[in-house]
Amino acid sequence: QVQLVESGGGLVQPGGSLRLSCTASGFTFSNYAMKWYRQAPGKQRELVAAIGSIERSTIYGDSVKGRFTISRDNAKNTVYLQMNSLKPEDTAVYYCNARRNPYEYWGQGTQVTVSS
Repeated sequence: QVQLVESGGGLVQPGGSLRLSCTASGFTFSNYAMKWYRQAPGKQRELVAAIGSIERSTIYGDSVKGRFTISRDNAKNTVYLQMNSLKPEDTAVYYCNARRNPYEYWGQGTQVTVSS
């Protein structure tokens, strides 16, 4: 059974930091590109960051460049999103995604709220 389980979300003040984790099971994690998406109320889901399976190249959405860092630990079947200098506009549900065509899996999401 495929599972992606996110954790690490919560309430943080502007300027603060959070680290999200997504632990995978039920598939060969190291073979999949991993991504973080987010969706704010009333907005479309957007790509936050992605990391390749083997080469581990990374890409970031324009709104998070320089503040967020994606990384992975294939030994732990886990992908991370380090979020620094958080802003109120970062408030959203953050989703973990695993993809290797034609397969794609999603986590259930974790809420991140940035507010004073």
